Amino acid sequence: MSSNEKRGEAVDLSHHLSKVGQARQTSPLKGLHKYMGKPGLISLAGGLPNAAYFPFSSVSGNILAPDSFPLETDSRESSLSWFWRLFSRTDKERTSTFTVGKYSKHPGDLDLENGLQYGLATGQPKLNEIIREFVGKVFQPAYSNWTTLIHTGNTDAWSKTVQTILNPGDGLIVSEWTYPSAMAGAQPLGIIPVPIGMDSEGMSSISLRQTLSEWDESARGTPRPHVLYTVPIGQNPTGTTMGIRRKKEIYDICVEYGQPFFSPTFQDIIIVEDDPYYFLQQGKYIPKSDRVVDSATDDEAFIASLAPSYLKIDYQGRVIRLDTFSKTVCPGSRLGWFTCNPMFAERLERTAETSSQAPSGFTQIYVASLLLKWQYEGYLRWLKALRLQYKQRRDYFLDCFADEFHLQKKISSEGYTAGTHLYHASLKPRRSFVPLGEKDNAYSKPLFSFVPPSSGMFLWIELHLEEHPAFSSLGYKALEMKLWTEIAEAGVLFAPGAMFFAIPVEDDTLGYGHFRISFSNSTVSLLQKKLILV
Repeated sequence: MSSNEKRGEAVDLSHHLSKVGQARQTSPLKGLHKYMGKPGLISLAGGLPNAAYFPFSSVSGNILAPDSFPLETDSRESSLSWFWRLFSRTDKERTSTFTVGKYSKHPGDLDLENGLQYGLATGQPKLNEIIREFVGKVFQPAYSNWTTLIHTGNTDAWSKTVQTILNPGDGLIVSEWTYPSAMAGAQPLGIIPVPIGMDSEGMSSISLRQTLSEWDESARGTPRPHVLYTVPIGQNPTGTTMGIRRKKEIYDICVEYGQPFFSPTFQDIIIVEDDPYYFLQQGKYIPKSDRVVDSATDDEAFIASLAPSYLKIDYQGRVIRLDTFSKTVCPGSRLGWFTCNPMFAERLERTAETSSQAPSGFTQIYVASLLLKWQYEGYLRWLKALRLQYKQRRDYFLDCFADEFHLQKKISSEGYTAGTHLYHASLKPRRSFVPLGEKDNAYSKPLFSFVPPSSGMFLWIELHLEEHPAFSSLGYKALEMKLWTEIAEAGVLFAPGAMFFAIPVEDDTLGYGHFRISFSNSTVSLLQKKLILV
């Protein structure tokens, strides 16, 4: 939809609210906050501490320049030399300073008097204003009355969402491999995961339609699910990237299918888009020998190069999007935002009023000051460079695999890797100064395989354990944990694959072992150590 076309408003989706979501009322005291901004108001209603007694006269900080990292790479340099240059930087960081005083000098300015006071569950107005501008320009929701609501990070945002739209006993549509913390947050509330098959783009629309069309409530013991949870970019754990065509296929299915609540006409599904890795879209992995220079792009080209959010095709307001500053600023900020229709936002606000209330005032002041200093163009400049930084980390890690193992690339046609370039890793022949026999010169059978991630922070490897003598008696789960334990005790910690399966893996579950390996936060020497121990 072009920016000149008139966009409709969200449709009524209130039938998706849980019993808890419907029952929430405005917090008696928080309901008074709507009057707090009235000029000349004398407030004697709330137990607000006097700002004169806040023991901070101001807060300040030094902010990196948004162009602190480059937008181009030199194809003549190895990724190793780039990393050494990064971790041995001697040039002084370029920074600018901000200071926020206790009292504002101009209306609308950030100040501690309001920023450190009990605040609105929607977040500080100035930060919300910045976020709303960013969402409109980058994600471009396809309906007119979308809104944003600040939250305390995606983990807490997901918890609030579950409470708002899911009842105990409801099914939850998820990818067969999925983020375990999301499941850990939902399952104690009686939510039942419904795994959907995957392929090269993540959740398969074919598998989703088949599951919904063949749903047997009596056999399943639960009604057809009406909520879908997805990490479409940098899918956790597989690192896939879902394009707009696949999103459109899934969105259209969600319009058709779902839980018939109060009327048979209510047959639709809400999409919860958990997207922390959105700006870490690195693209296809290119081997060192074929790699070319990464060139800088302007802002419009950068946004156009990213796989669009579900928001861009959400003409009905059925997407609840979770964004976070954890991967683009810092995870300790515990700060992010919802983008959704106003009905869901109002219910989520009621949930926040009696739980987290609002994110830390300090966090909001610091992040708002950062974004005000950088402005929209500066933040985009930072995000463009950030994507390149993580791309080079990914490339270096995979280059190490290519150096240490014999990699054979094939087109996969099975399971969650279907349609991808799948790399099988084998031991290279032994090196010797004397002639070796044919057996010594042969490559080993594949030890593991992987699909290079196109987004995110993780490499997902599949272990080939079937040749192990104990495979038939122990099964892959026990062998996976045995190998994981030995590597952990040697000093390197991976995430064992079984925890990422949507439903618990039993000892007799068919399949293969997996590890999720992060390439986001290691120095060169630690990355080299990982490869040696693998």
